[in-house]
Amino acid sequence: MTLASPAFLFFRLFFAAVWFINGIYCKILDQVPRHREIVSQILGADHAALLTQLIGFSEVIMALWILSGYRWKWSCAAQISAVALMNLLELILVPDLLLFGRMNAIVALAYILLVGWAGYFHKKAS
Repeated sequence: MTLASPAFLFFRLFFAAVWFINGIYCKILDQVPRHREIVSQILGADHAALLTQLIGFSEVIMALWILSGYRWKWSCAAQISAVALMNLLELILVPDLLLFGRMNAIVALAYILLVGWAGYFHKKAS
C-alpha cells in the first residue's frame, strides 16, 4: 500500500477520525462525560478532568501521526497497543461505564483486527 493509494488514504482518514473524535470531542471538550468518569474511577477523582484532557491530547497526537503516514506499521502497532490496554483496563475495572458494557470488547477487537489488517496484511499497491 503506497502513501498515495486510495485504500491507504481511506485507512489513514478513518483511523485518524476515530482518534480525533475521541480525543477532541469526547475528552478535551468533555462532551461525553462517561470518559471523565472512567478516568475518575481508574486514576482518581482529584485530577480526572485534567488527566482526561491529557489523554485526549495524546489521542489527537495519535491522529496526527496516523494522518502523516509516517512509519505506518509503527502507528498501527501503537494503536493496537493503546486500544487493547485501554479496553482491557476498562473491562476489568469499570465495565459498567462502557458504552456497550462487556460487549465493548468485541468492538475493540474489531478495531484492532482492522488496524492490524490495514497495517500488516493489506496487499500493497504496486
